[in-house]
Amino acid sequence: MIDETRVHSARRYNYWLGGKDNFAVDRESGELIAAAFPTVRTMAVENRGFLRRAVTFLAAEAGIRQFLDIGTGLPTADNTHEVAQRVAPDTRIVYVDNDPLVLAHARALLTSSPEGRTQYLEADLRDPERILADPALRATLDLTRPVGLMLIAVLHFIRETPEASQVVRTLLAALPAGSYLVASNATTDFSDAATTARYRAMIAAGQVDAFPRTADEMAGIFAGLDVVDPGIVAVSDWRAEAEPQPRPHASEVAVYGAVGRKG
Repeated sequence: MIDETRVHSARRYNYWLGGKDNFAVDRESGELIAAAFPTVRTMAVENRGFLRRAVTFLAAEAGIRQFLDIGTGLPTADNTHEVAQRVAPDTRIVYVDNDPLVLAHARALLTSSPEGRTQYLEADLRDPERILADPALRATLDLTRPVGLMLIAVLHFIRETPEASQVVRTLLAALPAGSYLVASNATTDFSDAATTARYRAMIAAGQVDAFPRTADEMAGIFAGLDVVDPGIVAVSDWRAEAEPQPRPHASEVAVYGAVGRKG
């Protein structure tokens, strides 16, 4: 059941991207955060661009033909299956989200190419065992072959880094060598002292639910993986040479992104 009285990150993100699939409570939360961080819409756009470039890299250069996208969010332009199937129409994708509104719009996520396949699961990142055991996932993905695990702007909703790292380890343990992790996470590493203090005050007041991580904490999440160049960087700077220049400053985006390969 969809609760219109509680903020949900997928709907707020949709609002920042200019979408219409959100409620008043999501817009109010989005405007509150935008008042404190005026470049938050730049963040949303650049995070989406990172997803597009990372999926293109995995499909075109790494040969990945299966994706597990957790924290999918509401459908918009360049969803994971659309990007991947432009490169390889036979690609298979499983989407996972815990917002019933995403399920209501899942038809837009299931418009696979005839050669490929898409599936949608309603589940929570904090319960990776349930995700991995779902029969629909097993019917769609072959977990003996490499998978691209997409955790775009979702790990930062898990407050404690050790818990987030354990979730990642559980998911990766079920995937074979040659699989990849793609993740992005909010950070205050690029922010000045005043902005960082304001962010932490909003977290303490329950006005922000995305918990920032440092470069070292991100490196811990990617521990044991071969991190692809250019490493752990602002999402706006990850393989963005062909994007419109000049690029936004890292402080305008305030999100780390990285891609790592399981050996």
